[in-house]
Amino acid sequence: MVIARSVLLFVLAALFEIGGAWLVWQGVREHKGWLWIGAGVLALGVYGFAATLQPDAEFGRILAAYGGVFVAGSLAWGMVADGYRPDRWDVIGALICLAGMAVIMYAPRGR
Repeated sequence: MVIARSVLLFVLAALFEIGGAWLVWQGVREHKGWLWIGAGVLALGVYGFAATLQPDAEFGRILAAYGGVFVAGSLAWGMVADGYRPDRWDVIGALICLAGMAVIMYAPRGR
């Protein structure tokens, strides 16, 4: 149950961080304005809180592992929101990142 909660929190954090960055991008690069930018900044703030809810207490471990989730999530977001088509190297790289995330977070440490 702890792993399921952790994975859910990583997905939630990814939605807020990637979504927030995307909103800022849309506001600035696509000229959608300050409302989009402000919503993005708020979402990025929520991301910061979501990461603190992880059951592991090690900040460095959480953020390092989240990096793998961010890589895979960013590709997925691009596919859904912008029609991005990842190539096989994108997919392989994302899978490697997710495997690294799993090792960092969930490897038995004998505690």
